[in-house]
Amino acid sequence: MYLARFMTCSRSSRQRAIEFIKREVEAAHGKDLNARLLVPLTRGHGNGAALQFEVELTDLDQLDQFRSRGVGSAEETGRWMHAFSEVLAAPPCIEILRFERS
Repeated sequence: MYLARFMTCSRSSRQRAIEFIKREVEAAHGKDLNARLLVPLTRGHGNGAALQFEVELTDLDQLDQFRSRGVGSAEETGRWMHAFSEVLAAPPCIEILRFERS
């Protein structure tokens, strides 16, 4: 199992960025994916993401599928990504982690 984490910093309204991420969380839930919005209470000095979105995946192909058609059709997802990018200070930093079973 994998966890894809998208870390973002907004350049304008943090609340607007939260609304975009909440829509992404809802879209993931609609595709039976476990996803969540994380709002860090503390951050490292001078850096660190203001908001984070995580989605659990059973295989990495799901990430490509979700990123291209996550918020509806490919066209709707493209419009959503473009509108979201307008509130971000930079493109999201993406981490992909693998769950290690013990």
